[in-house]
Amino acid sequence: MELRKISIIVIIIQFAMQYVHAQNTNTFQLHPENPHYFLYLNEASIIVGSAEHYGAVINMDFDYEKYLNTLGKEQLNNTRLFTGAYVEKQGDFGIQKNTLAPAEERLILPWKRSSEAGYALGGNKFDLSQWDDAYFQRLTNFMKLAAENEVIVEVTLFSAHYGNGWSYSAFNPQNNINQTSDVRSALVNTLENGNILIQQENYVRKIVRELNAFDNLYYEIQNEPWAEEPDMVFNRNPYGPDDDWRSKTQVVSQKSNAWQSRVAEWIRDEESKLPKQHLISQNISNFEYPITEPDPNISIFTFHYAFPGAVYQNYYLDRAIGLNETGFAGKADSTYSRQAWRFMMAGGSIFSHLDYSFSVGSEDGTDTTYDAPGGGSPALREQLLVLKCFFESIDFVKLAPDFMTIESSPGAKSLALSDQQSLWVMYIEPMALKSYPLTLNLPAGEFQAEWIAVESGKKLETTMVEGNQLNVPDFPGEKAVVIRKK
Repeated sequence: MELRKISIIVIIIQFAMQYVHAQNTNTFQLHPENPHYFLYLNEASIIVGSAEHYGAVINMDFDYEKYLNTLGKEQLNNTRLFTGAYVEKQGDFGIQKNTLAPAEERLILPWKRSSEAGYALGGNKFDLSQWDDAYFQRLTNFMKLAAENEVIVEVTLFSAHYGNGWSYSAFNPQNNINQTSDVRSALVNTLENGNILIQQENYVRKIVRELNAFDNLYYEIQNEPWAEEPDMVFNRNPYGPDDDWRSKTQVVSQKSNAWQSRVAEWIRDEESKLPKQHLISQNISNFEYPITEPDPNISIFTFHYAFPGAVYQNYYLDRAIGLNETGFAGKADSTYSRQAWRFMMAGGSIFSHLDYSFSVGSEDGTDTTYDAPGGGSPALREQLLVLKCFFESIDFVKLAPDFMTIESSPGAKSLALSDQQSLWVMYIEPMALKSYPLTLNLPAGEFQAEWIAVESGKKLETTMVEGNQLNVPDFPGEKAVVIRKK
């Protein structure tokens, strides 16, 4: 009888452990075999998205159900979401249909409105001591619908305040009835912000509690922290003129880094009391920058308008590297498709495009007549799906950046990932009018090469690698090839 009881207890414990493991592998996390990539719903994952301008929840006129169903139908799996600490005014940055800038009194934030008039963008001021249940219902419903469409949400808690942006924030003493400290914009997201700090902590902990049940998210501490009072150090964009300040990446100040570490601690501490733990992301810079002394609470490092160097310089960290905003380089789809392939083929794991074809009234992303500084379209999203499907068709978890296999690629830019044993993938971006053979450095054996057209996903041909030469199909446009050892 005692032996039977022990056996039953053992079975119960084993079942419970299996259940816990299943729960853990459903939550979005770094892949245990290769932390440069992700595990979600127990499957190896990358993030590829082309999404609206971050205001889906705070803008009450935005139909996020239609929006998320569109992303699900198009099989892209990412959106960024600003949760209310930062908003914009209509017309900011030359964006005419900005979802992050709701119409007057169509803005909903985590805090209730007070009975006192005077909010900078219309309506009553906010009461930071009272949560708005309607906002959190909208937020959690958004997350639920995103999960149903297998969309991973980057929950962005804070942002730099550009220009006059601080004057719109609910934390600004002019916009609330709670007598928050009157500090200059550059000090808001630092530890030198007076009693704003406790309001920020309450806000972060509340968001974390409300979203803990969801598997399909990670937290980003702050969008573009380098945009406010950076240290006077610059990382030059190698493709920009030396005398153009826009070609330089400003380095985040030590004040900002200390505050970001504190925010990460709030997230970690709050989740230590809750069932699920989520990844935390830190936005590093534009273009590229070599990270030193990484915060141990950070699992994802993100860049804007990034080059492959952002991955290469930081690959040693064994954490995920992402490009989580692009879209200020004109409207041509090809610009962003090339950018996506370059970054992901360098070993990146996130590509998130800022897609201006999504707006109020065009939540299906079909408005391609917009007046905005960037691009986005159904056609671009189809091209990005080709990239996502390409990675999903290979065992990418085994891959790492490969600088040795392509000895030469005349007339083309080339990038490669491989396991150095049986699988090599390459991206070929032609710069000449005709294609030239690649010279490869492969181990002994027979190898089969499968080519696809990057724009359409069309299979071009399957050939054998002859000696150390691989003929590139005479087909216009960018191409990708998968080489497998037979």
